[in-house]
Amino acid sequence: TLDLAALVARVVPRKKGRWRIHPATRVFQSLRLAVNEELEQIVPALDAAMERLRVGGRIVAISFHSLEDRLVKRRFRLWAADCVCPTHQPICNCGKTPVAQILTRKPLRPSAVETQGNPRARSARLRAAEKIKEWPHAV
Repeated sequence: TLDLAALVARVVPRKKGRWRIHPATRVFQSLRLAVNEELEQIVPALDAAMERLRVGGRIVAISFHSLEDRLVKRRFRLWAADCVCPTHQPICNCGKTPVAQILTRKPLRPSAVETQGNPRARSARLRAAEKIKEWPHAV
């Protein structure tokens, strides 16, 4: 890993001054996402958690990458939606009702103090939702 990090550091040109983060950070993040199939596992994991959650329970997701955060945001929005019919359809006939209420309209980000004490927290985004009714098996 040190050899790969050194190679990336030699190949990636520095912008003015120093790097804000090491240039190999994104390479290792991409490798981890691909090897662990993390993006493919997020939605099934969220659905499994929501299915097991009691009404009134809360689900909280912390993401460290914009692609992860987008998947979490879209899933929470789907759970909170009262209609999933196509927008061009004049009358709703899907019969969907919300199963969750979004608690964080925008993701919570770490404060400057927290980031200073824990630099790895700099990209963290936290989203939360509360289950408001029993989970229908087909969402």
